[in-house]
Amino acid sequence: MQLEADLVLELNVEIGEVQEVGETPKGFLRLIPITGGSFSGENIKGKVMSGGYDWNTTIKDILTHVLAKYALQTDDGVYISVENEGYLDSRASEAVIKTTPRFLVSEGKYHWLQSGVFVGSLEAGKGKTPGVCIKIYKMK
Repeated sequence: MQLEADLVLELNVEIGEVQEVGETPKGFLRLIPITGGSFSGENIKGKVMSGGYDWNTTIKDILTHVLAKYALQTDDGVYISVENEGYLDSRASEAVIKTTPRFLVSEGKYHWLQSGVFVGSLEAGKGKTPGVCIKIYKMK
């Protein structure tokens, strides 16, 4: 059996200056502020709200754990809470972080984001502003 997924969201997330907490019992912790951006998908688009953060921990210079919490606002004024977690092994040949995003949203038009299984890919952005590009897929 082969798994299949549909691309449902593409996010261009702008980030601010990295703030280093330093070495902790769980690894080297960096806080990466989320300062804005945009997103779109089929029948959904809007902006990435500033104020979120990625708690980015590197363990023994090999494994990076990302845990980002932030909010989206659709063009029609609905707020969506996002928690996106993933890992990157520095020994891997590609620099794509695979993630598992989770959403919280009120009943209504975008409630479909709360059911099903979602996976994501996160890569460094290619724009003028520092950021990342996140593609989110819903498993079929």
